[in-house]
Amino acid sequence: MNIKAIRSDAIYRRMAGASKEEKDNIYRYELMEPFVFKWNCMGIPLKAEKEGGCDVISAGIMSGGYSPSQITEARLPEIERISDDAFWESCENSIRTSLSGFEQHGIKLPVQDYIFTVLLNDPENPMSKMTGDYCGDGGIPGYLTGTIIPAEHAMQMLPVALAHETNHNVRWQFMQWSPSITLADMLVSEGLAENFAASLYGEDKIGIWVKNTSAETLRTVIKPAIKAHLQENDFQLLSSYLYGDDIMSIRGGTPVGMPYCAGYACGYALIRHFLEKTGKNLYEATILPTEVILKETEDFWN
Repeated sequence: MNIKAIRSDAIYRRMAGASKEEKDNIYRYELMEPFVFKWNCMGIPLKAEKEGGCDVISAGIMSGGYSPSQITEARLPEIERISDDAFWESCENSIRTSLSGFEQHGIKLPVQDYIFTVLLNDPENPMSKMTGDYCGDGGIPGYLTGTIIPAEHAMQMLPVALAHETNHNVRWQFMQWSPSITLADMLVSEGLAENFAASLYGEDKIGIWVKNTSAETLRTVIKPAIKAHLQENDFQLLSSYLYGDDIMSIRGGTPVGMPYCAGYACGYALIRHFLEKTGKNLYEATILPTEVILKETEDFWN
């Protein structure tokens, strides 16, 4: 398989010394254009037709990233932290090891070409404050992104997040995305991905989107609410159960009484239950339909 890194550190350096218009163009056409297929799948253009419209710049800011205009010489220390070749190698090795594991378990991957990058997040952005100092995105097969506020802990943990995202990347090569996607589909996807990352790096490395939820909150608040909405397919509403009220308030969603990343914590527990009950490994579980996993875990909701 082919894995290509888009070295954002070099691109950010060029942006730091550029004019406002040049910064925008470098961001769009050097950093984001390699991911244009992903953006097209999401209906987000590289450049909005009208000033202030939705495009890759506004989408990046909404996700917690710096705007191009914020990439100035003041950002050079952060850029320097993500310039170490060893850091990029650890990110690529995470992706390669994750993908190779599937093929070693006899699962032929339809996609053989992958690109990834690492984006700097703004510590003052409300979404960054919510998601922590590292995160990722990997829902479109062939494309992976890590996001980071580059302190030492985040530098060490980003490869773990990329393993999580690579699991998504594999699952969505075998599952068909559609407008009728359900909360159950997303729950299973996130649970598989976080268990997969934990299997490679250790359970102590699970993200705050899981570890910050107590067993009591999971049992008494999250599980009953999610059980009642497993077949919800209004994406905005199911996202409220998946991400929780705090994140969805930033995205303009409706509060449903869910704590931070409720669906992630529930999905993690659900998949652990599935694996322990069935004895299946995570590689074969990753490509199983949601319905199969739900059927085997009916007792999880008791």
